[in-house]
Amino acid sequence: MNNIKNVFSIKDLENLSGIKAHTIRIWEKRYQVLEPMRTDTNIRLYDLVSLQKLLNITFLHEYGYKISKIATYSESEIQTLVKQIISSKNAKNHAINAFKMAMMNFDQQLFLNTYNWLAEEKSFKEIFHQVFIPLLDEIGLLWQTDTISPAHEHFISYLLRQKIILNSEKLQFLQPTKLDKVFVLSLPLNEIHELGLMYMHYEILLKGYRSIYLGESMPIHNLKDLKKHFSSIVYVSCFTVKPDRDEVNEYVQEMVNELLDDTTELWLTGRLVPHIKTESLLSKVAVFSSIAELTSRL
Repeated sequence: MNNIKNVFSIKDLENLSGIKAHTIRIWEKRYQVLEPMRTDTNIRLYDLVSLQKLLNITFLHEYGYKISKIATYSESEIQTLVKQIISSKNAKNHAINAFKMAMMNFDQQLFLNTYNWLAEEKSFKEIFHQVFIPLLDEIGLLWQTDTISPAHEHFISYLLRQKIILNSEKLQFLQPTKLDKVFVLSLPLNEIHELGLMYMHYEILLKGYRSIYLGESMPIHNLKDLKKHFSSIVYVSCFTVKPDRDEVNEYVQEMVNELLDDTTELWLTGRLVPHIKTESLLSKVAVFSSIAELTSRL
């Protein structure tokens, strides 16, 4: 059975564009900017062409064009105008919309073209923080609201993963320049969301440190083995969905008991860290609210 979504409700359009459903209805009625299909019970439905048009309209509207003016343009004129006014200042929103369209259409070429366009003006670090992180936040919300399928999420995640690996590999050929500590990166048992951790690996390498990437679902007791090979270790982990919320503090305490000594530190970030009781932690445990906050510590 094909579960890939290519027909959207008005609520889906709201989630994907950020324009309220009520506003979309007004734009349709007053300016005929979209022509939805209708079910037998008069429910609005939209195709991918309508979605792309709405994202372009949203871009122009946010840029300062009045909807009454946009409505006088043809679809090709709207696309041309969007291309003409793109600059480094507003590249972020355009790129996010382009990546979302690439995801919805399973369009690898659109993803690569958009990334290459960004890379002409921005470093990979800038692209990740300015575009990829907001994109991932939006994708999370789209998945939670059932606007996209797991297939969409896996498709875009794989392409993002490729870019992180490609840029990290370039740095791995370089000799570390900072030798006072070694970073060991891993995820808790049953945690599979590793894009954030992969990017932190890139930033650690970029700063000149040695980074040992162990990846997803690592038992705590296995991390102790690294002490046989390195001193002054900083263990880094990211809690997105695991451990379970009511088990976070117990898990952190186990990490402290198993891993911390005079030569080691523990750095934690991720969606679940707000549930960590920081007041009871040792000074060698640092909790960061975001990837940006963690990497700024390097």
